[in-house]
Amino acid sequence: MQYRTLGRSGTVVSTHTLGTMTFGAEADEETSGAILTAFVEAGGTCVDSADVYSTGVSEEIIGRWLAAHPTDAEQLVLATKGRFPMGAGPNDLGLSRRHLRTALDASLRRLGVEHVDLYQLHAWDAHTPVEETLRFLDDAVAAGKIGYYGFSNFLGWQLTKAVHVARAHGWAAPVTLQPQYNLLVRDIEHEVVPAALDAGMGLLPWSPLAGGWLSGKYERDVDPTGATRLGENPARGMEAWAARNADERTWAVLDVVREVADAHEASMSQVALAWLAAQPAVTSVILGARTVEQLTDNLGAADLELAPEELRRLTEVSAPRVDDYPYGTAGVQQRDRKLTGGR
Repeated sequence: MQYRTLGRSGTVVSTHTLGTMTFGAEADEETSGAILTAFVEAGGTCVDSADVYSTGVSEEIIGRWLAAHPTDAEQLVLATKGRFPMGAGPNDLGLSRRHLRTALDASLRRLGVEHVDLYQLHAWDAHTPVEETLRFLDDAVAAGKIGYYGFSNFLGWQLTKAVHVARAHGWAAPVTLQPQYNLLVRDIEHEVVPAALDAGMGLLPWSPLAGGWLSGKYERDVDPTGATRLGENPARGMEAWAARNADERTWAVLDVVREVADAHEASMSQVALAWLAAQPAVTSVILGARTVEQLTDNLGAADLELAPEELRRLTEVSAPRVDDYPYGTAGVQQRDRKLTGGR
């Protein structure tokens, strides 16, 4: 396992983070505990959850594991998120001071801890002034309830606005952004990645295997069944699967991933994860697993070193399509110069 600083902070985390959305849903408590133990034994140090994962059950499972493994718990960088509804009341959602105070305290109770290292806003809230949200987070840092804070699913302008408002008031600044990012979903490179680089924020990508596509488990024109269906809504999942199946870019990317994997005698998942960990601004890639076996295979990416030519092939075949202004040829060239540190 390798380690990097958490954005511009001084805290160090493993280059792979354990995502726990499966805990209490696709993985029961015994399996979830085994996954946590395997992750720590492999050198993993960052565990990410959210209050809405299994309606709080994920955090409760983590909390009981932490209590049973106090020595390991001391070494973990613990992250969770708040924003979405956990109740039916009009104030039981959003990024208001009222809701975030309630949500954070509830997460701390479920996790059985007095503070979390990283507290993340699960999505933007257009109804709450950003000053109100950021002041609450600064107060939470001062109170010792959170070490740092970050965002998830923010757009580039939202991230930049929050950063500059925090700086203008002298409040604690965000250190991370958690976006969807993988070889099949790279549109954040247009504005979100440059914005994160400009702010010195580290990326914690979720869905690094594009819902299992980059693991090679899907076959062209073969409808998925059973456990391979996408998402909680089978109908919508199948719509998404059909769209990606019909896209020739999908299969071109998978062909190159498979070729690189064969050359290294590695899994396709390991290649996709290794490529992502090598991208600018990426601090730690979030791994979601239903079984210890899945986690073990994914963690093999930590030992996989892709050659520059292999990285280039993967980057070129997966390049996001941009045809119109302002993201046409000139826009892409400017973006690429930003990503590589040029002008």
